[in-house]
Amino acid sequence: MSGSTADTRAAMGHEPTPDRPQAHRTRPAPAHRTLPAPAGRATFRHSLHAEWIKIRTMRSTGYVILGTLAFCTGLASLNGTSAGGDYATMTAADRAAFDPLATSLRGYLLAQIALGLLGGLVITSEYGARTIVSTLTAVPHRARVLAAKATVLIAVALPVGLVVSLSGFLVGQAALAGADAPHLGLSDPQALRGILGGGLYLTLAALFGLAIGAVIRSTTATVTTLFGAMLIVQAFAPALPGAFGDRVAKYWPPIAGGQIITGHRDPALLAPWSGLAVMAGCVGALLTAAFIVFRRRDA
Repeated sequence: MSGSTADTRAAMGHEPTPDRPQAHRTRPAPAHRTLPAPAGRATFRHSLHAEWIKIRTMRSTGYVILGTLAFCTGLASLNGTSAGGDYATMTAADRAAFDPLATSLRGYLLAQIALGLLGGLVITSEYGARTIVSTLTAVPHRARVLAAKATVLIAVALPVGLVVSLSGFLVGQAALAGADAPHLGLSDPQALRGILGGGLYLTLAALFGLAIGAVIRSTTATVTTLFGAMLIVQAFAPALPGAFGDRVAKYWPPIAGGQIITGHRDPALLAPWSGLAVMAGCVGALLTAAFIVFRRRDA
């Protein structure tokens, strides 16, 4: 029977299969794969890195920094030479009010606009190019985006502000010394306060611009607001009538904050650090408003 079965299989073309035990085969365990992080899980560190790349590759960043440094240094030299030359012909009252610190750091008036513009461009440039949509798609946590922008802006504006203040001080004091006018050295307490405070004030000016830009979302309107708030009000404050003008001259944040770079104490105005605190409080309030608006308004 078995022989006939074998012959039948051979006739049908089937090869006889030898009996052998089935070996138990084990498949190798699949390699562990790291799944990509789900969308919307970008951390604050990722946001910082992205914002640093943006501000570093923005062409206006280099122009603003170099232009501000060159202008403030040149203005310090001109102011020091002019004021030093006029000192010999000043009256006794003018000599008593002579302020070598403010003479050399007067360039902060333009520097505050320049760094405020840089702060505004950090966010208005994204609205203009509509890249804010992709930014918020990658990082839906809007407060994290704005906080990263503010942190990176501080990391740029503070060193720039300190360098601008230091270079203006050194050049201006050298010009005053060359004209045999009163001047200060780096070891003078007023000098250290002016340089450090000037850097802090310019950093606050940059954050002021960021807050305005986040609320307005327009570069042109941000620049207009910066000029109005930081220059025009300061220029016309002495012409305002009565007690209203006195209050504006004393408490308007850019005017109060600017007292940090003065050496001559005006009793009608705030003390240097008190004035800087007023400026810091104003910037803090504007940033709070910017965070609220940025979170609630559509891109």
